[in-house]
Amino acid sequence: MPKSEQFGFVSQMNRAALSIPSNIAEGAARSSTKDYIRFLYQSLGSASELETQYLACQLLNLTEENPEYLDKIDHVLRMLKSQINSLKKKDQ
Repeated sequence: MPKSEQFGFVSQMNRAALSIPSNIAEGAARSSTKDYIRFLYQSLGSASELETQYLACQLLNLTEENPEYLDKIDHVLRMLKSQINSLKKKDQ
C-alpha cells in the first residue's frame, strides 16, 4: 500500500481487526447471553467493515488482490454468525 494511504486505510483496518476479538472478549465477560449476543453483533459489524475496507483498497488499486485474506475474513464472519445463531437458540 502506498505510504500516502497507510495512515488512513491501514489505521482504520487495524482498528476494525482489533475490535473483533475485543468485542468478543467483552461480550463473553458479560453476565447475560443477550449482552454477549449484542457484542457479537458489534464484532460482526467490525468484520464487515474490515472486509469493505479491504475491497475498497482493491478497487482503488492500493493493494494487490489476496484471496486468502478475503477467505479469512469470510471465515470469521461465518463463525460469528454461527455463534450468534447458536446463542439465540439457547436463549429462547
